Amino acid sequence: MANQEDFTTRLDSFSSVIGLSSDPLQGFAEMWYHVFLWFLFSSVLVHAIAAFIAFFCLRKHKIGRFVPVAIIIMGFLGPMTGGSITSVAIAGVHRAAGYTMFPLYAMIFGVGQTLMVLLVSFTRILATM
Repeated sequence: MANQEDFTTRLDSFSSVIGLSSDPLQGFAEMWYHVFLWFLFSSVLVHAIAAFIAFFCLRKHKIGRFVPVAIIIMGFLGPMTGGSITSVAIAGVHRAAGYTMFPLYAMIFGVGQTLMVLLVSFTRILATM
């Protein structure tokens, strides 16, 4: 049965999540929010670097200079769709097990999701299936 704290949780601000300056996370919503924001932040950071490199390399191309826009959009769409689902799964397992999630663990899980996406993207595992 769910606790009352799961439904009445006040979520931290973006700066306190990224600054790792909050108390241990008890509720499902807090856990999901922290893991999700870390995945979103790290994904946007990686995609922004890739977009900068793409813009620098393709700046003189007539159509290629617009590729960085698509890269930035994908930096948001990935975490908003699949990232929210995997963050829910991580938070659900932690909450069901009764574990307390520290903000550092949320950072590891969020950045870990980004690293897994990078690993699958660079190794082209999906293309072999």
